[in-house]
Amino acid sequence: MLRKLIMPAIVVVMLAVVAGVAVAPAATDEGPRNIIVIGWDGCQRNHLHELLTANQLPNLAALAKDGALVDIDVTSGATDTKAGWAQILTGCRPEVTGVYSDKRYQAIPEGFTVFERLKAALGGDIITMAIVGGGENTGADAPMKIPYDQWYAAQTQRILKKAKTITLPKPKNGEQIIVENGQKFIFVPAKPWYNAAQHMDLWINGLGSNARVGQTALEEIGLVRDKRFFAFLHFDMPEAAGHKYGENSQEYSDAIKSDDEWLGKIVARLRELNLYDKTLVYVTSDHGFDEGLKTHGYAPYVFLGTNDAKVTRNGIRSDLAPTILKRFGVDPTQIVPPMDGIAMDMAAPDRKAPPAPAGKAKAKHGKHGKAGAMPPPPQL
Repeated sequence: MLRKLIMPAIVVVMLAVVAGVAVAPAATDEGPRNIIVIGWDGCQRNHLHELLTANQLPNLAALAKDGALVDIDVTSGATDTKAGWAQILTGCRPEVTGVYSDKRYQAIPEGFTVFERLKAALGGDIITMAIVGGGENTGADAPMKIPYDQWYAAQTQRILKKAKTITLPKPKNGEQIIVENGQKFIFVPAKPWYNAAQHMDLWINGLGSNARVGQTALEEIGLVRDKRFFAFLHFDMPEAAGHKYGENSQEYSDAIKSDDEWLGKIVARLRELNLYDKTLVYVTSDHGFDEGLKTHGYAPYVFLGTNDAKVTRNGIRSDLAPTILKRFGVDPTQIVPPMDGIAMDMAAPDRKAPPAPAGKAKAKHGKHGKAGAMPPPPQL
């Protein structure tokens, strides 16, 4: 059994058995021994291709030479981190997962992620791991109720320290005001990965730098060299650099090049362990960046680079999850509720990102695919 690490502000419960919700069909064949999904958070497709053309991403180019490099469009959900990775690792639309954006979310329903579906189908025959650089937007925190007066006082202090003026604190990022027995609370929903993290063999969030994510990944891959595994490795530096310096900055380019360097180290580790020929590697992103800006309000153009030679077409953000399941011998067409994505060795209709919204909406998170009301808070 692998150790499970708990980072600050992350609640992870003891490993449990998936509770029969949305159980995956049993696996029908062996498929690849291992699969690794590597996330380059916030990597814009056009910027990526500029770097490839300049021969500055040699490891991604080498990986794709063994398989494919295709376009991925975001067709539903916000072009942000919470919505992106929830969709990529479930294959489902926001209407199914309840994860619409960084500000509008809930815990992904139990059993809906690739991690849980693989456990349901393969049981103890597979190790599932997530080694994540991001923090709040890739969290697994439990839901909370905070007395309103306590929350109000803390928010007022924060506002005064930052702005030096008094403004009325307002709930944000999924927070809701609720009243129970005449008492007012702020309800903070569970983060998207709250349920899934409980069923993984290893869950680590909040590592921050590429070096910490990459080094941890190299160590953990070594520990499972004799086992079958599925791993998600999340590199957050393009996202951070884009917000701080902008999409056209040298810092943004350097962050993507750092991602590529760590891809090379991971592939080298797989080769060293004689695992590369038994392992499919998928490199993708949750969203891009608005051209020349520090935002990704409408940034639906990303990519998928892989050594999987069966990937034969462009796709959408939901297509990777059914592709992974199919490679492991799980029939994604039998999943209930049905997945939005289609395995990428199968024919699919032409699906493109919707037109950019007009005006200021373009620079605001959550406008892309925002619809419907927040789900009501559960009873805690």
